[in-house]
Amino acid sequence: MPTQPRSAAPAPPQRRPQPARTPPPRGPRPPVPRRKPRWVMRAATTLSVVVLASAGIGHAVVTSLDAGIARVDPFKDMKNRPKAGHGMNVLLVGTDGRDRISEEERHRYHLGGEPCHCTDTMMIVHISADRERATVVSLPRDSYAMTPAHTDEKTGKRIPGHPIKINAAYAEGGPNLTVHTVEDMTHVKIDHYLEVDFTSFMKTVDVLGGVSVCTAFPLKDTYTGLDLPAGTHVLGGGQALQFVRARHVDADSDLGRMKRQQRFLAALIERATSSGILLNPMKFRDVTRAVLGSVRADKGFGTDELLDLGRAMRNFSPSSSEFTTVPIGQMGYVVPGIGETLKWDTAKAERLFQSLRDDKPLAVRPSRPQPVPVEVDPQQIHVQVENGTATEGLGKRVDAALAATGFHTTRTPADADDHGLRRTVIVYDPGWDRSAKALATALPGSELREVPGLGPTLKVIAGADFKQVRRVRAEAADQGEPGVMTGDQEVCS
Repeated sequence: MPTQPRSAAPAPPQRRPQPARTPPPRGPRPPVPRRKPRWVMRAATTLSVVVLASAGIGHAVVTSLDAGIARVDPFKDMKNRPKAGHGMNVLLVGTDGRDRISEEERHRYHLGGEPCHCTDTMMIVHISADRERATVVSLPRDSYAMTPAHTDEKTGKRIPGHPIKINAAYAEGGPNLTVHTVEDMTHVKIDHYLEVDFTSFMKTVDVLGGVSVCTAFPLKDTYTGLDLPAGTHVLGGGQALQFVRARHVDADSDLGRMKRQQRFLAALIERATSSGILLNPMKFRDVTRAVLGSVRADKGFGTDELLDLGRAMRNFSPSSSEFTTVPIGQMGYVVPGIGETLKWDTAKAERLFQSLRDDKPLAVRPSRPQPVPVEVDPQQIHVQVENGTATEGLGKRVDAALAATGFHTTRTPADADDHGLRRTVIVYDPGWDRSAKALATALPGSELREVPGLGPTLKVIAGADFKQVRRVRAEAADQGEPGVMTGDQEVCS
């Protein structure tokens, strides 16, 4: 879609948007920007835009960026909208557009095939009224939705409300129907709409010098080409796109993908706000070029909004961000003509969205670290501990620590055949891979080893690297209250 020209009205003087206490925009002294709208796949782009503004780079540069954003009108003719709450709500939408991706990149990152022209990712980003907190709520793409009645823009025909998967609203009625459907489902008024595609995501990650992610177990997805061994990795734009798109690395499919997207987003925020990259004028230029022509936004999201929002976020940090997913009441909810969908838990979803309307934080920030959520209750995981070192009593210590965390240990640790093990190993049957991943979360840095036929009891061979057992707790992926993680809990330690 070609970029629409901005109004011909003269630009305001450069000094007008600068607060009196802020140094001149060309000076090197403004504080490191702290920013919030983060999103998964292409929220990277939006993040870069606002960090740009918050750095005090000046009205002229931000105006040129604003002029390069294609405009849409997602609020056209919308009536009976939800009552405005406190704070600001941004609907961040990622499409599967790939028109500007080269053939070589299509092949390398498995981006072949025709796009569905639907939303690949959808999130509501709520920015608190005091500009000190951001809450990111993922809306699963396969969520069961009922469209409101609307007029087809091409034919002018009135279309009655009907059931769809939420990501199909974009293909049917573009940004307008997407916003209308989300507002009807959440009763949260959307203040701004931002849309980006694969290209902007890849370029922005590359401009930031890559983003660090960590995984306790290997991630391999033949559909996207993702192939990451366990450990910490710095991902460039192409690999990052594979990481956030992968849906076939475990049994959780789209829900698992959303969790990885949230982890990536937290890491992206940490990278952008702590490295000082965006204070480099050349990097500013590169980020601007990466964003231009790749973002579509509502007409009300312009230069002044970027500057005001950016300045308000100067003290923003990863710990000020929250990530969660709409609680699901029923997986595999079959709808004739549509197929399997995810049906929200109405009561729990309403509590979540009421918190957004009331501008209340979701996460309780305790004085000590919270247990890390895992998919399988530790009490359901049977563990045999072996001492793989010459250190006497290590097996007993590991067994006791795992039992204290809730794992069902045998309470009879044994000595391993090899007493020179440096790294702790978890041996498991492939049929119990989810249990193995939960156990690996409790033993950071451990190595996972598949042994077909081992059965339901997992084996932990303690190595010289063992320090302690991390506290974990069960978190149902499809039911229950939504799990909320803050950004500093999501990034690699």
